[in-house]
Amino acid sequence: MRDAYHEELDSIGEGLVEMARLVGSAIGRATTAILDADLKLAESVIAADEKVDNLQRDLEDRAVALLARQQPVATDLRIVVTSLRMSADLERSGDLAQHVAKLARLRFPETAVPRDLHATILEMGQLAQRLMAKAAEVIITKDVDLALQLEQDDDAMDLLHRALFQHLMDDRWKHGIETAVDVTLLGRYYERFADHAVSVAKRVVYLVTGEHADEIASSTQVDGA
Repeated sequence: MRDAYHEELDSIGEGLVEMARLVGSAIGRATTAILDADLKLAESVIAADEKVDNLQRDLEDRAVALLARQQPVATDLRIVVTSLRMSADLERSGDLAQHVAKLARLRFPETAVPRDLHATILEMGQLAQRLMAKAAEVIITKDVDLALQLEQDDDAMDLLHRALFQHLMDDRWKHGIETAVDVTLLGRYYERFADHAVSVAKRVVYLVTGEHADEIASSTQVDGA
């Protein structure tokens, strides 16, 4: 009975990895769709989000069933509860990728992104995809050090987001209000996507150690002082 129980716990972890890989792929494809005004690709990203939603619902159902049937002890309870929270982060990440694709669809056959901002948006999309790939690796390996690195990696997204705003606020902006709104929304979508990847990694830290990532980072700084 316990073997079946732990197999179910493992399968929940596998479901999280699949979700992370799906949303990582989605943000990459949505980025291509918005930069290339690719309607077919945008539609495929929008449709594919249903699979992420279904995976989350399935994971939640299995987690709740485990809680009801097994009454897990402290460590296993932490795994189940933390997995539920990670699945919520990943589902929201999928929604953000879908938002990017929906904006591509809305502006088709035009592109929502001015040519002079293509490189910045491309870099944000690629970084978002890399962060989620690393989050998936953290779920698999339970590597606390790698998980803690994600927050530092996210600093690059914050810099790109600030650079985007500086461009929007420049007196030389010539693309109009509608495009400014589109670019503002895109910047927010990528920033939030990255935040969810970091959140997933932080939850893995808690799952492994029973401590919050911020507490571990603070204690490391004190020890190194």
